[in-house]
Amino acid sequence: MTNLKNLDTGALEELGEKLRERILEVVSQNGGHLTSSLGAVEIIMAMHHVFDAAKDPFIFDVSHQAYAHKLLTGRWDEFSTLRQFGGVCGFTKPSESKFDYFVAGHSSTSISAAVGAAKAIALKGEDRVPVVLIGDGSMTAGMVYEALNELGHHKYPMVIILNDNEMSIAKPMGAISAYLSKALSSKTYQGLKKRVEGALEKLPSSVDYMMRRFERGFKLITPGILFEELGLDYIGPADGHDIKELIEIFGIAKSMKKPVIVHVQTTKGKGYAPAEGKHEHWHGVAPFDKDKGELSKSKARSATAIFSDKLFELAQRDEKVVGVTAAMPSGTGIDKLLEAYPTRFWDVAICEQHAVTSMAAMAKEGFKPFVAIYSTFLQRAYDQIVHDVALQNLPVVFAIDRAGIVGEDGETHQGAFDISYLRSIPNIEIFAPRDEKSLIAAMDYAYGLDRPCAFRYPRGAFGVDGEFESAPFESGRSELLIDAPSDALFVGYGNGVAKAYKTLQILKNEDINVALLDMRFVKPIDKDAFKELSKRYKKWFVFSDGVKMGGIGEILSLFLQEEGISDVKVDSFEFDDLFITHGKTATVEESLGLLPTQLAQKVGNILKTGRRFESPTAI
Repeated sequence: MTNLKNLDTGALEELGEKLRERILEVVSQNGGHLTSSLGAVEIIMAMHHVFDAAKDPFIFDVSHQAYAHKLLTGRWDEFSTLRQFGGVCGFTKPSESKFDYFVAGHSSTSISAAVGAAKAIALKGEDRVPVVLIGDGSMTAGMVYEALNELGHHKYPMVIILNDNEMSIAKPMGAISAYLSKALSSKTYQGLKKRVEGALEKLPSSVDYMMRRFERGFKLITPGILFEELGLDYIGPADGHDIKELIEIFGIAKSMKKPVIVHVQTTKGKGYAPAEGKHEHWHGVAPFDKDKGELSKSKARSATAIFSDKLFELAQRDEKVVGVTAAMPSGTGIDKLLEAYPTRFWDVAICEQHAVTSMAAMAKEGFKPFVAIYSTFLQRAYDQIVHDVALQNLPVVFAIDRAGIVGEDGETHQGAFDISYLRSIPNIEIFAPRDEKSLIAAMDYAYGLDRPCAFRYPRGAFGVDGEFESAPFESGRSELLIDAPSDALFVGYGNGVAKAYKTLQILKNEDINVALLDMRFVKPIDKDAFKELSKRYKKWFVFSDGVKMGGIGEILSLFLQEEGISDVKVDSFEFDDLFITHGKTATVEESLGLLPTQLAQKVGNILKTGRRFESPTAI
């Protein structure tokens, strides 16, 4: 671990340049979160200078900005493996380093975690202080204010560093505000404030009332009024790239022995001109040419782009079509709708719960809402899906992006659970397209449906494109794509159809014939079709990018049991009961034994020997 405590300002500034160079070098080669990490370098150095990372819990919200922290805690050399399979994770991960206090990847959890840590520290009577680094975007989520509400009541010692890199929390209001903000962070002001507060307790009630009215009026022209009213002390705004000022302010905050918000303002992408400022496309990047400052573009058309174009078409056709996303406008393809129809499409920031409930009300008013959210983030709105949408049987459409393995972002972002967590909810229909044509057909079906529904699609391009014609979607109807003179049937769902088809092609070259069914719906399932298929095919193999527990294999096994069909065996190639690590998608799939070549070998062995497949990684 790098010891920063004895470094002077000049040495720290030189180290900051080296950190930025290393981050830029590795991210340009591996991809990753660039602008947020470049913008937080001085903050993280000041944290390590003032606090003790081996003792004080360093809690990074989302933690996509924590690259400098990783570099300063003994991972300089192995940082070259960032986001690669078996390498350094792109987020904080306690199993990777003792200096990564808490798992992160989703937004707005940090202050709640810090409150819990502060309670434990108080109960154990230890001299430690939780330190939180949270961005202004994360401050839009309600969980933050739940935590701040309790923190303001109990007054646990804590330092919360608010990294305002979009200036959306509080812009400086001219010269007076700039002066007041600097004064608020001075030792003189903090000492004066403490003395005044003490004096107010001793004043007669009438004078005390007038003085407190003056104090409240003074707060109204400072940026910290919100936090002060919640019972927290506020310092700032401060220059988040002035290492000397940050060290001084963090030292003051630490010495106060109570909850303090330190508001710092930074520039995203600091130190790399092409990425500096409010450029969303530089936030999370694939490998790029750092010398030219050019991002590489995928040649294949993504499922997200197909969704975006089709939704645009529906919105042009019907003014009742509306939509929402939660802080992922470009990631979900809603950005072009926001620009074209700003009164009908919304980015509500990191507020998935609010997004879902607000669209439920719009559905009640006769509109047709599309909720575009990543699979991993839709988890955050589960109660709203159940209570506010499904219970009232409102026709909200959930467009679930990033379903399946998403690659380098790893455990916190894999879209593995949506099939399982949605199918237990009454009133909702759940289906999935396999390619571009079927995604368009799925959206036409969802548009005309008078009840809640959800469909999923992968990150990037579909695995098949144009191999099959696509029939219109009908409720609970599957589609037999390939018939075969065999007793083996591949059951694919969503992008799993592509994996099944590729596996089938490998087996075909070995003179092993297998039929292929696109299941299309997991709720309701095509019972009539499966009854007929059970008469011809006695060995079913499931291909789906979701977990086994509550997944397609269990759905089919339950169906067979309920129908009293005992001569059909089901083998599932879904994900085992574990969190899936980060790395390139193909590499991760290989580690799970889920590449088409591996699956073909497993299927071939089963068909030849009659023995069922047992996953070695199942728990």
